[in-house]
Amino acid sequence: MSIRTRFAPSPTGYLHIGGVRTALFCWLYAKAKGGEFILRVEDTDQARSTQESVDAIIEGMRWMGLDYDEGPIFQSERFERYRAMADQLLDENKAYRCYCSKEELDEVREGQRQRGLKPRYDRKCRDRVDIPGGQVESVIRFRTPLEGTVSFPDAVRGSIAIQNEELDDPVIVRTDGTPTYNFTVVVDDIDMQISHVIRGDDHINNTPRQINIFRALHAPVPIFAHVPMIVGGDGQRLSKRHGAVSVLQYRDDGYLPEALRNYLVRLGWSSADQEIFSLEEMIEKFDISGVGRAASTFDIQKLRWLNQHYIKDADTERLASLLGECLEGRGLMLAEGPPVGAVAEALRERAETIEEMACKSEYFYREFEDFEETAAKKHLRPIAALLLEAVRAELAEVTDWSTETIHEIVANTAVSHDVKMGKVAQPLRVAVSGSGASPSIEVTLQLVGQCRTLARIDRALAYIKERVGQNS
Repeated sequence: MSIRTRFAPSPTGYLHIGGVRTALFCWLYAKAKGGEFILRVEDTDQARSTQESVDAIIEGMRWMGLDYDEGPIFQSERFERYRAMADQLLDENKAYRCYCSKEELDEVREGQRQRGLKPRYDRKCRDRVDIPGGQVESVIRFRTPLEGTVSFPDAVRGSIAIQNEELDDPVIVRTDGTPTYNFTVVVDDIDMQISHVIRGDDHINNTPRQINIFRALHAPVPIFAHVPMIVGGDGQRLSKRHGAVSVLQYRDDGYLPEALRNYLVRLGWSSADQEIFSLEEMIEKFDISGVGRAASTFDIQKLRWLNQHYIKDADTERLASLLGECLEGRGLMLAEGPPVGAVAEALRERAETIEEMACKSEYFYREFEDFEETAAKKHLRPIAALLLEAVRAELAEVTDWSTETIHEIVANTAVSHDVKMGKVAQPLRVAVSGSGASPSIEVTLQLVGQCRTLARIDRALAYIKERVGQNS
């Protein structure tokens, strides 16, 4: 059997975490089995579908590296095909026109609720002979078998069976002539020869209805795999407060696509105890059989940990490009500081996201407003003034502004004043960076530059003097 999977988002919003995980699973399964992956845009809801959402979906897929073999295919361009298939079902008496008004349907459902029954269409028009004349609006309903069982092997959940008597006759074409979801996806999956439908388990109730339509259209039924939902730490369905934002927001927040891919593939799927997967390993090892049945919990800290791992391993040129874009987005002029690649190298093990790296890089490119209060209180004390003055005098005479020279000066200053190196390095670090954390002191000063370093030491000495005056 030729393997063909599809990802079929609706362009009524952004591409979120749940959607992109589904896309990843579909993509990986196709790649792992030597098959093909199709992108289909389900935009039959013209009132809610937007070009902005379409663009966001395609851009998100591109950023995640999920290339498709066919598509994007738009349902809005296939209406004639849906009409033809609906007419076929009508001709074969597998569908019928329903003339019931909204008021009639509401009345029926209310009566069923009052009798403690499940609200559903009462099939009034299924075998109706008194067809209204004139321009009476109608929908087309699928004629669901009244007896028998719909059973199918779910690749994640195992065998599932639903009695047909539990199903109603679903609308497949609305009064305005637009087809409904359960009908269009079946026609699309038939025409696109989809072999495996991998999707969220919120669609599982639709599957028996769709299988009946597959059979009515004399088409082979694909293999279904319903992936459990993603929940927040509180066990509730993932929402914005848990981090369910557009996948492109993760890009803008400084996450790497390979980190997000790695995180999402492990969100419900496993291969022994392995945590870190290259793309090649994912493709080699992925199989639907490894997807668990339980809901997966979204953990932003785990994602940040993975992102830091990939930042540490990233190519320096790429890291520099990403950091440079982020810094420029903050309004910084890169020409006014050290080479971005050198800054990226210095901070690659100190940042969990590119955004955090940019935040920690700002003092290399512009003056900071204030010293970090806690760090200044601890390290910019009167006792540190003598050490800062001594190290400044030595640094001012340097003609080779290298890390080796800077390290030697800081170390010698500590020895000459009979203190540990940290007693010199920490006040110096706060003076030049504004905070108590930075790369090694020699790397920090080398990147800040000689002129800026001297000027910032002067600023720190003035701060200490002012602090002494306030306390006297």
